[in-house]
This record gives sequence, C-alpha cells and structure tokens, in this order.
Amino acid sequence: MFKDAESLTFVDIHCLILILSEIILKKIIETKRLFLRELVKSDKEELAKILTDPESMKYYPAPFSYKKVEDWIKWNIDNYNKYNHGLWAVILKEGNVFLGDCGITMQNIDGEQLPELGYHIKKEYCNKGFATEAAKACMEYAFGTLDFPVLYIYTKHDNKPSFRVAEKIGMKFVKYFDKEVMSEKVKEILYCKHR
Repeated sequence: MFKDAESLTFVDIHCLILILSEIILKKIIETKRLFLRELVKSDKEELAKILTDPESMKYYPAPFSYKKVEDWIKWNIDNYNKYNHGLWAVILKEGNVFLGDCGITMQNIDGEQLPELGYHIKKEYCNKGFATEAAKACMEYAFGTLDFPVLYIYTKHDNKPSFRVAEKIGMKFVKYFDKEVMSEKVKEILYCKHR
C-alpha cells in the first residue's frame, strides 16, 4: 500500500488511524453523523472533560473525580461483558471527535433492575441534536437488537435538557421518585417507552 513510512502524508496517517480504530475499537451503532463504540481506558481524558466539569454535572450531587471517571469506564466495560450493553463512546464522524457517552445500563428503579438509557455530551456540543440522535439510535438498538420490551430514562427532576431529549425520542412521563445517587437522596423524574 505504501512504499515506506517517509512517504506517508497526513491524510494517509489519518486514514490508517481510522481503519485501525475500526479494527481495534468495537463499533456498536452508526447514525448519519455519529458512531457509538465501546469505551476504553484511554477515553479517560476526554470523558473527564464532561464528568469532572461542574457545569456539565450540575444535575449530579457533585462532579466526578478522575478516579470515579476510571471506575465509570471500568463499570461500562464490565457491563459489556455481563449484559452485552453499557454506555458507549459517542464519536462525531466528521473529525473523529469524542462527544461523550450514551447507551443502555441496568439500573435500580424503585427496587427493580430495569434497562435505562443514559447520555452525557460535552457542553460545547449540546443543543446540536447529538444527544437526541445518539439516544434515538440506542433506543432502536434496545428494542431491535437487545429485544427489550420497554426502555426507561431517569434524570434529576429539574434537568430539563435531559428530559427534553426523552420527549423528543417519544418517551412519556411515568412518575417522580427518590433515588440514592452518589450517597445522596435525589428527586428523579422517570420516562419510558414501550416497543
């Protein structure tokens, strides 16, 4: 393909990186603008830009520490092995930009383990439809590939951006409930959609 390493152009190297990332990183879902792939340990720095940021995490009791970001990635890798799903890295195809995470995890909702759709997008990419696009694709994956009959989203009761995404993808309000999040009792709002 190439005569020697010195003959490689920036475009050649970029193409090789994209090809290798396809081989090495397991792509799960693809949309018009995005693809979702499994999180890997090396995503820590990019994911930390969201999860350690006080503004991005204002609907959580506190931003994550770097250790908690590492644990978050490990928890998702464990979920891939246990359930064949978890939160996946959301990548903007144009430029191969890491935008955040989105996917399906099993969550304790009022004493039941239920499939829940979650998402975190970098603040500079919010209000551009990326969370909605990724969430809709994950919902279709939950119903079509994972064969879940129902999917839930819960978020802090005043997290309007998050429940607007739920509504945009056709989810309906179910109820308010209390949940322990990071050792703190939080009033949550629950949405769901049946297949």
